[in-house]
Amino acid sequence: MFARDIGIDLGTANVLIHVKGKGIVLNEPSVVAMDRNTGKVLEVGEEARRMVGRTPGNIEAIRPLKDGVIADFDVTEAMLKHFIQKTNVRGFLSKPRMLICCPTNITKVEQKAIKEAAEKSGGKKVYLEEEPKVAAIGAGMDIFQPSGNMVVDIGGGTTDVAVLSMGDIVTASSIKMAGDKFDHEILQYIKKEYKLLIGERTAEDIKVSVATVFPGSRNEEIEIRGRDMVSGLPRTISVNSEEIEKSLRESVQVIIQAAKQVLERTPPELSADIIDRGVIMTGGGALLHGIDQLLAEELKVPVLIAESPMDCVATGTGIMLENIDKRISTKL
Repeated sequence: MFARDIGIDLGTANVLIHVKGKGIVLNEPSVVAMDRNTGKVLEVGEEARRMVGRTPGNIEAIRPLKDGVIADFDVTEAMLKHFIQKTNVRGFLSKPRMLICCPTNITKVEQKAIKEAAEKSGGKKVYLEEEPKVAAIGAGMDIFQPSGNMVVDIGGGTTDVAVLSMGDIVTASSIKMAGDKFDHEILQYIKKEYKLLIGERTAEDIKVSVATVFPGSRNEEIEIRGRDMVSGLPRTISVNSEEIEKSLRESVQVIIQAAKQVLERTPPELSADIIDRGVIMTGGGALLHGIDQLLAEELKVPVLIAESPMDCVATGTGIMLENIDKRISTKL
């Protein structure tokens, strides 16, 4: 009868929805397949992702979120509407309250766009929370004590680094270097080195199967297929972990620099806590092989990967929904 409160991790790569009392009920790619001629939405989520790079001219697979913010308002609204209907949370007479996560440094205009898209897709009242804070709560960190906690949340479009204490962010940085950029770097490397064109899906397969960012920690090979840039014909090649480590080196350094800068701006007492407690990594990017070892070596503090890093933000929204009436914090 009554609508349930829902938490949404509106990610560049995936959307996760947490329903109060039920847990995470939806985890699908943020992709929408549309007919260019009519503007009609054909597929959303997993079915649309299968179409990426494989559609005829009139069908387009769109990712409406870029770098953690809305790039295409109408498509985002259609996607959210579809996912919310799928979770079946709307009551007979009431609409659900929504808690949505966003990167730390987005502008007021971008915040307003996220709120509007959520309201139009069926939300009664929409609350926004900063992603690293929610990720830290979802990873099981007690951020409400007067002690320092550091979280590195590597998503699809953005990486958020934050130091938290007393339930709020002390210092933070949000950079547009994350999973999608890693895929792009791999794609460019294969193009330059082998004169072979591959798609986003293949680049992601390489990242998952053989990539590492810690030199010498993985030694695997994968066969990939693509189109030869010289002959125009299909061709198969093998790539190994060592090559991919080289292609990702620069990108990963950007994340390390962001983490170092956040630590440099952190008050000394909180820095001391971080040495004891370590850094927690969340987000899909935390699964990139060797990234925890590399960060630990560069930052000189222990680095741990959260239990299920991809679900941390959605789980965190669930915990915050329990306290939504107390309104732990509302910036807006």
